[in-house]
Amino acid sequence: MEIVKEALGFGDQVVATVRNSPELLASKLDNPDNLSVVVLDVTNEQQAYEAAGQAIKRFGRIDVLVNNAGFGLLSAVEEATDKEVKRNFEVNVFGLLNVTRAVLPYMRKERPGHVINISSIGGLTGNVGWGVYGSTKFAVEGLTEAMAKELAPLGIHATVVEPGLFRTEFLDVTSLTRTSRVIDDYAETVGEMRSFATEVNKKQPGDPVKLAKALILLANAEKPPVHLPMGKDTLTFFKEKMDLFEKDIEAWFDVITGTDHDDVIS
Repeated sequence: MEIVKEALGFGDQVVATVRNSPELLASKLDNPDNLSVVVLDVTNEQQAYEAAGQAIKRFGRIDVLVNNAGFGLLSAVEEATDKEVKRNFEVNVFGLLNVTRAVLPYMRKERPGHVINISSIGGLTGNVGWGVYGSTKFAVEGLTEAMAKELAPLGIHATVVEPGLFRTEFLDVTSLTRTSRVIDDYAETVGEMRSFATEVNKKQPGDPVKLAKALILLANAEKPPVHLPMGKDTLTFFKEKMDLFEKDIEAWFDVITGTDHDDVIS
C-alpha cells in the first residue's frame, strides 16, 4: 500500500488492484479522486484484461505498470509438493504475464510507458529454503531483461527491482507459505532458515516507505535501469555471488573455452 500512497501523494492517477473488498482499500486511503481500486486475481487472465480496460476507461491511459503481486514459499526444493510449486509459479510468474499482456497493448498504442516488475534478492542469488520461490523470481529477471530489449525501440522501458529484506508482511502467514512436509536431513540448512525467517520478521533492515519513494523516482526516470537492487543486503549478496562466479570461471577457464570446434577462431 505504501507504493499507492506515494504515487497518490505525487499527484499521479492510480489504479490499485486487490483480490477482494476494493472499498476497504479506498476507504483507508480516504477515497481520493485520483484513485481507482479494482478487483483482480492475477491468475485470472480475463480479470487482468478487464482491470486494464477499467483503468483506461477511468483515466484514459496507462503510463506505468508495477507488477507487485506474489507470495513466498519457504521450503527445501525437495520438500515442496507439485501443487505448491505450481501455485507459486501461477501467481509469481504466470500472473505477472497475464497482467503484462493485458497492459502492453495500451502502452504500445500511446507510448511511452514503463513496466516495473518486482523481483527479490532471491531473483539474483539462490539461497537455502528459497529455491522454488527464487526460481519464480529468476524467471521474472529473465522476462524483464528480454522485455527491455523488445520494448526499447517502442519507447517503452522495462525494469526489474530486487528488494532485499524489507519490513513488510512478506514473512507473515498471509504472504508466506511454509510447506507441511519437513525433511530432517535439511534441519541444519532449511531448518535454520525457517527459524531465521521467524526471528527476523518485523525486524528487517529495509524501510518500505523509502522503497516506495525510490519506485516513484524510478517510474519518473528518463533513463531507468533494467535492474535496480534495493537495499544494502541485496547488493552484498549479489557481489558475493559475482565474486564466486568469477573464481569459478578462472578455475575452469580452459574447460569453458575448450568446448568450441577446432575451426572456430578464438
